[in-house]
Amino acid sequence: MSLLVLESGEAFAGESLGVAGRTTGEIVFVTAMTGYQEVLTDPSYAGQIVVFTYPLIGNYGINEDDFESVAVRPRGIVVHQACGEPSNWRSRWTLPQYLADQGVVAIQGVDTRAVTCRIREGGAMMATITSDETVEQALARLRGERDYGEQDYVSEVSTDEPFVWDRDGREPFEPYGGDSKRRVVVLDCGTKFNILRRLAAARCRSLVMPCDTSAEEILSLPADGIVLSPGPGDPERLSSIVKTVQGLMGKKPILGICLGHQLSAIALGGRTEKLKFGHHGSNHPVRILETGCVNITSQNHGYAVVADSLSGAGAEITEEHVTDGSVEGFRHRELRLLCIQYHPEAAPGPWDSRHYFPDFMAELEG
Repeated sequence: MSLLVLESGEAFAGESLGVAGRTTGEIVFVTAMTGYQEVLTDPSYAGQIVVFTYPLIGNYGINEDDFESVAVRPRGIVVHQACGEPSNWRSRWTLPQYLADQGVVAIQGVDTRAVTCRIREGGAMMATITSDETVEQALARLRGERDYGEQDYVSEVSTDEPFVWDRDGREPFEPYGGDSKRRVVVLDCGTKFNILRRLAAARCRSLVMPCDTSAEEILSLPADGIVLSPGPGDPERLSSIVKTVQGLMGKKPILGICLGHQLSAIALGGRTEKLKFGHHGSNHPVRILETGCVNITSQNHGYAVVADSLSGAGAEITEEHVTDGSVEGFRHRELRLLCIQYHPEAAPGPWDSRHYFPDFMAELEG
């Protein structure tokens, strides 16, 4: 038997999945019905325990094409039922096999709806999965752990060495190669492969740089624009990256996505705040303020930009979340800065926002 124990004291019993042991992280729930492989490898889930609200996970297996990074990023996984006999022609591993191979501590047989309701009521909190402790022992250990917001996860998920992504995928770092129409520098705070795939589809060569790359080094590269990637954790802790972003603003067109959106707001003098339980899933409605149209978006973040904090910064809020009114996009025309809180690359999710990649290419050409 395994246990999922929440910081608030609730415990849920289940069966061990993946590998036995202990793991600790901030617990969040994901509302996407599909795309579990992409969720498992999304760097923005670093430091978190992910609860899948859909009751059956793993029914189409794990394939070789849908990875969003080189490893499983969440600290732990919670499902109601993990499918051990997937049915899909692309499947190469079952979900239980993959979690075990990757050394992931997970649990199944849990009432994930009850866990989700608890998170919605109490907000995001720390939790632990354990296979060798009592509830009391696990809770005592959990309350001695550092809080999610006190840690820097970006350095864990960022690339160690620069690399290039073009139409043939990942390549050794050579900024002048290839026949792509445009080049951008991607500051890797936890980028997903599908961002790089979508840029390549728009005939753009990505020069992917570690998160600690200086503004001077980025501006020395032969690139037409800059992409600030998504990533995990509290953006207010990333003062060195904010300084880098400040050094880039106004020099070249910038597209900020998710964490990149938040870092850009802070660089302009804005603030961010912790959401009660975050936005995690592929069904979040976002209103475009200029037109009133609503896009369904893929999201994965626990922090949001404080709208009032952008007053006087020259920024214009362009999009808002339909359900809670949080800032989903802004732009700064003079600095040629465009930022969105959600994931235009989807993976998983709808394609409503894919136009941002060709739009950004048009900005580079302009």
